[in-house]
Amino acid sequence: MFQGSFDPFTRGHESIVLRALPLFDEIVVAVVSNISKKPFMSLENRLDFIKQVFAGEPRVRVVASSGLTVDVAREVGATCLLRGVRMIQDFENEMHMAEINRRLSGIETVLLYTLPEYSHISSTIVRELYAYKQDISSYIPQNSLQNLLGKIE
Repeated sequence: MFQGSFDPFTRGHESIVLRALPLFDEIVVAVVSNISKKPFMSLENRLDFIKQVFAGEPRVRVVASSGLTVDVAREVGATCLLRGVRMIQDFENEMHMAEINRRLSGIETVLLYTLPEYSHISSTIVRELYAYKQDISSYIPQNSLQNLLGKIE
């Protein structure tokens, strides 16, 4: 299971899912609503957007999630958590979360390093660039860019 707020879902996120597909029978992309932030896209729009990105891939399932990651993983039948790591700070945080999740549930975490061409991309940067009316097309999955632009809050 690959869980995050994905607000918005970037080419880096897409790359992690595509690179993980050979490792797993199915990948569940679990989209979290972060109530402490004003969303760039509504939860429903994020779900629709990610479903469109993977419309041709039946092994990717997209669901809304809330609660602890390990509880959501149990609900969807996940046997492993998938996470992407862009930089050393991400690794340290993910290492701690992986240990907590393993102690709570016994579920292991697999970390995939972001490809170098996507390591500078984050949802936060995409939101900021969009706010300043900059072109975000190189940061968003190409097959769904037009869909995204129509759904930004």
